[in-house]
Amino acid sequence: MIRELLREQPQYADIRLPADEDTQRRLLRSLMNVRMPHAANSTFLAVQDAYLQAEIAAKGITDCAALTPVAAGIYLWRGDITTLRCDAIVNAANSGLTGCYLPCHACIDNCIHTYAGIQLRLACAELVRRQGHDEETGLAKLTPAFNLPCRYVLHTVGPIVSGSVTQADERLLASCYRSCLALAQQSHIKSVAFCCISTGEFHFPNRLAAQIAVQSVRTFLAQTQEHMEVIFNVFKDVDEAIYRELLGADGTAKSGA
Repeated sequence: MIRELLREQPQYADIRLPADEDTQRRLLRSLMNVRMPHAANSTFLAVQDAYLQAEIAAKGITDCAALTPVAAGIYLWRGDITTLRCDAIVNAANSGLTGCYLPCHACIDNCIHTYAGIQLRLACAELVRRQGHDEETGLAKLTPAFNLPCRYVLHTVGPIVSGSVTQADERLLASCYRSCLALAQQSHIKSVAFCCISTGEFHFPNRLAAQIAVQSVRTFLAQTQEHMEVIFNVFKDVDEAIYRELLGADGTAKSGA
């Protein structure tokens, strides 16, 4: 795979294949991260798909059916969202939708695109091409999940906070949750895992973001009477503590790696 990616990206022709496997993995991910969206041959895709599925299995897959609800239809789970088996996971995307191009960046957008495979970037690029403009903040798009254990990925662009949070920022973040849930409902999706949209790289304060997330989900489920399982996925101590407080979780919710 590395040799094929180097062949199709001649600007990296001077790179030599590392001897150790960990460095090879980082190089492979880096080359996938910087690769522009275009089709690949079937042989490459078959090898890539087998590799990514084995990598995800080695990390350990968590089935949402094994989680314990903290409220009716609502779950809290700490773990790697790329290892969660459910109907759909939510990606905190950028306006281009095609993922993070920074090699091995730790953002969720990079992680999801990496382990889904290069097909996801191409699918997202096609969505943007068809609509003729970058994705607007607060909306949502649906793609297959390709090599991830979930079935679909919901992509939403959260607000980027510069300085103090404005009411417009709050409305747009709430819209991200509503848009994802509405699209899931239209697509007959019955389990959705939300990451902490707009926190981290987009600088939305963690507590306020969580308050908006919980309120938006509860309001949507109450208003629609939709029988949908919603998982709040966290990865950091601070977010787990905030969500446990907001959801009234008593520590019985199972967590992942």
